[in-house]
Amino acid sequence: MINNYFDSETYSKIDFTKTKIKKGEYDNCTFTNCNFENVHASNIQFLACEFIDCNFSNTILKDTAFKDVQFYNCKMIGVKFNECDPFLLQMTFKECQLNFSSFYQLKIPKTTFIHCNLQEVDFTETNLSNCFFDYCDLKNTIFENVNLEKGNFITSMNFSINPEINRLKGAKFSKENVMGLLQKYGILVE
Repeated sequence: MINNYFDSETYSKIDFTKTKIKKGEYDNCTFTNCNFENVHASNIQFLACEFIDCNFSNTILKDTAFKDVQFYNCKMIGVKFNECDPFLLQMTFKECQLNFSSFYQLKIPKTTFIHCNLQEVDFTETNLSNCFFDYCDLKNTIFENVNLEKGNFITSMNFSINPEINRLKGAKFSKENVMGLLQKYGILVE
């Protein structure tokens, strides 16, 4: 197997459902308006790459590495990030659609989600310490046995986090969204 290396390349409007993505290492590359939907993108290394306006819905990412990778306005519905290579995994998401995705048992502290839709995402047993959820919709998102210490939820909405089964020391919430911590108790605040 040839191990390809791609450095500082730009990929625009490529439909990887028709043109197979080459296995290898992509370093400092930019992908714009590319379609990865349902593609097997396993065993690929992405280092310091940017994905802009791409579709990753249901993409298979078994042992794929995302090291210091930025996603902007990407559609990423049903992605199993928990199957990625966990070594040095570091991602930032801005204006992304991440519904039904899974981050199960990942160690992704300091991850930033800005203006993202994260409905019904699975964060079970994930380390999200120092995370930042900025204006994110977290409706029906699963937070079970999650490290959310020093996380920031001040501008986020629709979350339900049980303080008894999650680590929340130093996490920040606003007065307006603190109800997401009390739902379990059936408390009514007016």
